[in-house]
Amino acid sequence: MKVQKLEQSASISALESWGSVEGLPGTPAVTLSGLQKVIPGKEDIDTGIFECSAGSYRRSVKQAEIMHFLDGSGSFTPDGEATLTFRAGDAFFFEANTQGTWVIDTQMRKLYVIFDVS
Repeated sequence: MKVQKLEQSASISALESWGSVEGLPGTPAVTLSGLQKVIPGKEDIDTGIFECSAGSYRRSVKQAEIMHFLDGSGSFTPDGEATLTFRAGDAFFFEANTQGTWVIDTQMRKLYVIFDVS
C-alpha cells in the first residue's frame, strides 16, 4: 500500500511499551511508548508515534529526524546551542549526530520520521 493512514494520531491509545530511559541525576526514569509504522520497500525509514512521560534525559540522534509534536510541552537543548521549547503543534528537524538534553514538562507525544541522509 502506497499510503498508510494513522487516524487521529494524537489520541491513539494502543501504544506499545518501549521501556524507559534513565533520567538525569535526581530525576526519575522516563517511560517510553510508541507505534512504529513500516513503509514497505523503505524499511530504512523509521516512522510512527512516540510518547514519553515527564522528566529529563540525554539523547544522541544518530540519523536525521523530523518530528511534529501532537501533545505535551518541554524543551530540547542541543549541546553548545540555545534551548528550544516546544508545545503541541510545533515541529523540529534534527541533523544527524545531534546530541543534547530533553526536558519534558508534560507527557509528550510526537509523530516522527527518522531517515538516513547519506
